[in-house]
Amino acid sequence: MTNLAEPAFDALQEACAATGLDARGAEPIRLAENQIWRLPNGIIARIAPPGRLSSAAREISVARWLAACGLPVVKPVLIDQPVEYAGRVVTFWEEVPAHSHGSTGDVAAALKELHALRLPDFNIGRLDPFVRIPERLTAAQTLPDDDRQWLLTLYGELKAQWEAGLPPGLPTSPVHGDAWPGNVVRLGRGGWLLMDLERFSAGPPEWDLASTAVRTRTTGAVTPAEYDAFCGIYGHDVTVWAGYDVLAGARELRMATYAAQHAASDPRWQAEAQHRVDCLRGRVGPRPWHWTGIL
Repeated sequence: MTNLAEPAFDALQEACAATGLDARGAEPIRLAENQIWRLPNGIIARIAPPGRLSSAAREISVARWLAACGLPVVKPVLIDQPVEYAGRVVTFWEEVPAHSHGSTGDVAAALKELHALRLPDFNIGRLDPFVRIPERLTAAQTLPDDDRQWLLTLYGELKAQWEAGLPPGLPTSPVHGDAWPGNVVRLGRGGWLLMDLERFSAGPPEWDLASTAVRTRTTGAVTPAEYDAFCGIYGHDVTVWAGYDVLAGARELRMATYAAQHAASDPRWQAEAQHRVDCLRGRVGPRPWHWTGIL
């Protein structure tokens, strides 16, 4: 199996050549499933694994649409993109000025504006909370077989509940899909900005809201006071909704399988991956569990 974290500089060079950009002096910022490279002249290249051409094209369209709607959002470079080379999919973006992770308040404010938008007149797809989870479980070779089977069973149960239909809730809207302070950043000059639109789709707004709720109730990354402020800014508390447990379960499963996938190629994350599974299986104690972020 190809290690997708290996530098994909050949794909970057070919993509730059096809679009008239200069790859000389390119520096890797992050080498993981999605690779991030910095090019000269304030351009960021994002290299996705094979099979992501349609999702990358949708991400470019969504970014342009959000900008036209007046939302602060990362901007794609004005060239014909995405570009595919040797299976890798490359997109090019304007580098975001000095920034840091946003606050939970920034996330709430961004989601309030985003969810108020009407769906665009092009297809942004439907939310799938379980995308790539089977592939992650296949890759999770550091977990014992019993744990992998338990996660697979949990996946099946949660997916069946999702497909059976959630209780009535907020109206369907555009959803970011991965709304946390790393993707709603605070600019040095002030204000927030949306990044990483790979999971953007149409779906229940509760999916975005559940991200912060899980970071409060499950991982302990958000304090109860911060969560109360989040709900005050957005105007809704997703945890009182009857469908919350299904979406929270899907979020927790995604986080556990993400860690397990990375642990298979990086021993640094094996203990954290196992810890997350142990938490879900009731071996650790009650929530919150204070999970460590996977870099």
